[in-house]
Amino acid sequence: MAACLFCRIISGEIPSRKVYEDDRTFAFEDIRPGAPTHILLLPKRHLAGLAEATAADESLLGYLQLQAAELARRRGLDRGYRTVLNVGPDAGQSVFHLHLHLLGGRPLSWPPG
Repeated sequence: MAACLFCRIISGEIPSRKVYEDDRTFAFEDIRPGAPTHILLLPKRHLAGLAEATAADESLLGYLQLQAAELARRRGLDRGYRTVLNVGPDAGQSVFHLHLHLLGGRPLSWPPG
């Protein structure tokens, strides 16, 4: 999707601080981090958000979580971390390409919002 900010980052048209990439996913440092570690993981295939996902996306959604866990291990987040999917504008989603936030490196309070 040509107008999508994250699709343009994935394609390399817009630079990012890439952390990880494979054939299905792309991960980069958030430009406005909410924690010492704040990585965005997204599918390379454009999917507007979780609300638009279908049963066909089940393995991709699980894969994103597993990739987040691996990145957390690599970052040494053994005391804990949080993964977040914001769904829709009222939840804070501002880029409509599904992305998972990986946050850690400090104590995270609850409730988050």
